[in-house]
Amino acid sequence: MAGTAKRLFTHLFTPDAQDRFPAPAMERITAAIADGETRHRGEVCFAVEGALDWRDVLRGVQARDRAIDAFARLLVWDTAANNGVMVYLLLADHRIEIVADRGLAGVVSDAQWRGVCLLMEERLRAGEYTDAVVDGIAAASDLLAAHFPQSSGGMDEDELPNAPVFL
Repeated sequence: MAGTAKRLFTHLFTPDAQDRFPAPAMERITAAIADGETRHRGEVCFAVEGALDWRDVLRGVQARDRAIDAFARLLVWDTAANNGVMVYLLLADHRIEIVADRGLAGVVSDAQWRGVCLLMEERLRAGEYTDAVVDGIAAASDLLAAHFPQSSGGMDEDELPNAPVFL
């Protein structure tokens, strides 16, 4: 119970995600997603959440659960090539989760996705929130470009909005 109480306290008193990601930061992240998608046929989505509702904390909801839920709610799974990727950040738990659609299973390894997370974690620890996300999106886009490169004939359809999402 002590761990739950500590986690609950942390979630109750974590500042809102918009404090860490003001409008100019969100614009940079949107541009990074758009830029990455010029190099690949995948779809990248970034979602950030400051903290979970206290009821979710008491129910034991974890960052991975929320990331999978957001992946579904934001329709990242609903791309034509099944190659959508969600980068999810839960500030209160200091957790980064990457959820990749089934078209990437067996193509991009868990270790490669973990490398993206490690890159982001280093910048987050330094307090460089926007740079962490922009670097993570660029790294995820590099992986997508290696396996789903943009065709020589031009751009594919942008199936999902590029704007980051506050949950």
